[in-house]
Amino acid sequence: MEALHQIIERELSEVMNIVESYDREFSFVWSGYPLVDHEEFKKRVFKLAEENGLYAFITGEDNLVSVRFVFKPEGKKTNIKLNVALLIITFATTVIAGTLQRGLNPLHFGNLIHGFPFAITIMVILGSHELGHYFAAKRHGVVATLPYFIPAPSFIGTFGAVISLRSPIPDRKALVDIGAAGPITGFVLSIFAAIIGLKLSTVVEIPEGALRIGNPLIFSFISHFFFKSIPQGMDVLLHPVAFAGWLGFFVTGLNLLPVGQLDGGHILYAFFPRVHRIVGYVLIVVLFGLGFVWPGWLFWSLLLLLFIGVKHPPPMDTVGGLDNKRIIIGCLSLLIFVLTFIPVPFM
Repeated sequence: MEALHQIIERELSEVMNIVESYDREFSFVWSGYPLVDHEEFKKRVFKLAEENGLYAFITGEDNLVSVRFVFKPEGKKTNIKLNVALLIITFATTVIAGTLQRGLNPLHFGNLIHGFPFAITIMVILGSHELGHYFAAKRHGVVATLPYFIPAPSFIGTFGAVISLRSPIPDRKALVDIGAAGPITGFVLSIFAAIIGLKLSTVVEIPEGALRIGNPLIFSFISHFFFKSIPQGMDVLLHPVAFAGWLGFFVTGLNLLPVGQLDGGHILYAFFPRVHRIVGYVLIVVLFGLGFVWPGWLFWSLLLLLFIGVKHPPPMDTVGGLDNKRIIIGCLSLLIFVLTFIPVPFM
């Protein structure tokens, strides 16, 4: 342990004027003034940590920074068989859901082919969303799992998909990239699904008591090109591919909610870490209020408050800022949220 301490201090002194050092349980801490610009300092510190099987966390302000080195925990083994099994099961449940959406009995094997358009489209959108996160994480050296699809006995056949990040996020730039990659990818694919699906959709008379959906702004814009005027008492009967596109927009809007460790929460924390938790609590109150218009928001507000939470762990480097590229990505993510959020999804 003493030898490791000496190695780190010797290497660190090349890029830092050390004014204080001390040991904590399972960690070493040095404070001082960097001798190089922050990007070079971070690069050298992270490389030093990686070479010695450590994580490095950089904090501070006014040029005085602290670097805390901690031992990496043993990595969890990823069981890809679980990913594959969930993928297959979720495809089956979404095929059944797509078959039911066409008004057909899924117990008749021959009817299941009619569920394929919906199942394939929604699985591609959800999977691409998570793969966007996955590849962004890999690009920044963050250990991440492949997507886990979540099957569900519902009219859409799934609760979505998730990935798990198994190591800390290095800095605020990486937070923006990882947080935004999924929604942007899912948004683009949902646009293609909506265009193709709406071209296949038809205008029908509205049955009494029929469930109707609220449209996000982007879906309304696209619909206008295909259905410029709809007679009174009529509405668009969405083709399953169009409905999958609508769901893609809905999921994108949900993930961009600026709270906790949702995609929007990552981006908000990267830009405004000091107000992140306050915004989270305000949003939960707003969703609770919207719950009196659509009860589903009551569930979401409780889910966010009790299970997902409003806290967000800091990245490994809290000193470095954002560049123009990440500011543009943040603004684009905000625009996508405005275009996809649906105050009343179902009526």
